[in-house]
Amino acid sequence: MSLLELRSVSLRFGGLAALSDVSLKVAAGEILSVIGPNGAGKTSLFNVITGLYPPSGGQVLLRAKPLRQSPSIALALRVLAVAVVTALGVGLLIQVQSLFQVAVIDHYVYQEPFPWGAAAASVREFIAQRSADLFLPMVLAAIAGAMGALISWQRTRAGSEVVARSGISRTFQNIRLFAELSALDNVRIGMDRWGRATMLEAAVRAPRFFHECAEQTARALELLRFVGLGEQVHRRADELPYGDQRRLEIARALATKPAILLLDEPAAGMNPTESAALMELIRGIRELGTAIILIDHHMKVVMGVSDRVVVLDYGRKIAEGTPQEVCANPAVIEAYLGKGASAA
Repeated sequence: MSLLELRSVSLRFGGLAALSDVSLKVAAGEILSVIGPNGAGKTSLFNVITGLYPPSGGQVLLRAKPLRQSPSIALALRVLAVAVVTALGVGLLIQVQSLFQVAVIDHYVYQEPFPWGAAAASVREFIAQRSADLFLPMVLAAIAGAMGALISWQRTRAGSEVVARSGISRTFQNIRLFAELSALDNVRIGMDRWGRATMLEAAVRAPRFFHECAEQTARALELLRFVGLGEQVHRRADELPYGDQRRLEIARALATKPAILLLDEPAAGMNPTESAALMELIRGIRELGTAIILIDHHMKVVMGVSDRVVVLDYGRKIAEGTPQEVCANPAVIEAYLGKGASAA
């Protein structure tokens, strides 16, 4: 069974087809490269896989299941809670002036203790008397709140957060690091989805919060050593050389514990020495059991690490096979060099 599968995926922006009927499979532990001329749709393919763009057609399957969040009991409870809070809020707003009159003004006496018990009793009596008038508005508000919660969930059930939690992580063509944070903190941010401490536990500095912080720091240090940044732990991200920033972005992506890592032009701008080190790093990531989908124009890197190569041109898949097979494919030669080169 394939780890990741794309079935006839298409992506359109109005009349422009960025992807057209693209199908591919990625096995566990495999390195698959996606190449093609500029504008072929490679980054658009990554954006569909990672949930940034919903596909216009086709399916993205992870472990033979669509990359969508399924309905759950927790979802039903959240929808119910939103409905109740919306209904109570609308009821309060409708009667806020009358409630203030009954609860405060009618009981307030200058320089005397406020009678909280009598005020509460007046509020209960007021609500009981007006319950019939409030029933319909509160019911309508509850329905609106529930529908809003469901629409919000529907729009995010296949989004980037769901994809990340499913086991897919990525880097970007243009480096996207938190420039003012240290290398260590950049990697720790990638571990957010594995945290179990609540906001309240973090605020009161509960033991579980400190335990998780220690675990995340240890794991982040391990990843920084793995990518070759063990000596750069406390340097700001924007102080690192370009090649090290690429490595830091890979370390942050690995912090999410992905089953599949998507690398978008990681060798861009690297010199031969850095490119060779990157190839060793990619092979090391595969040894961890992580599958890799690689986009790059650096053919030495692509041909040196890939098990298979997929070629896109104008959003369509024109070739697929081993690096040697793709290099000899006439359609690939034509896409890169033109018809005359293909004929030659």
